[in-house]
Amino acid sequence: MAAERRVVGQTAQSGFQVGVRRTLPFAAEAVWAVLCSPAGMTVWLGGPVALEPGTRYTLADGTFGEVRVYRPGSHIRLTWQPPGWAQPSTLQVRVLPARTGTTLSFHQERMRGPAERAAMKAHWVQVIARLAELLRAQTG
Repeated sequence: MAAERRVVGQTAQSGFQVGVRRTLPFAAEAVWAVLCSPAGMTVWLGGPVALEPGTRYTLADGTFGEVRVYRPGSHIRLTWQPPGWAQPSTLQVRVLPARTGTTLSFHQERMRGPAERAAMKAHWVQVIARLAELLRAQTG
């Protein structure tokens, strides 16, 4: 039997995935602080939540999920299920040191197909741009 052909972003176990990252000209501490601030969480998550493993959350728009991993200064992993999605997606946010600042990375798994993947890729590109604006405003 021939192997099933997958398209870009499709994995054998976790459906479709996408990763978006950008190196920002800010210290890792500043990026992490904005990421975990109420304003920052509203940008990337849709509202502030308690970032503790096991915390279940429901946002004003009906999005819900659970915080799975929280490593201060490093990364956050959670489930994320917007209204209308049949299953939760897994989202991982990382802050990584880089030569010219800090790399902010969003990686999302368990999307239904290429259209959802493309939409979420555009979403995360926009999220990083908005977080960079917040950083610029806070650092002067």
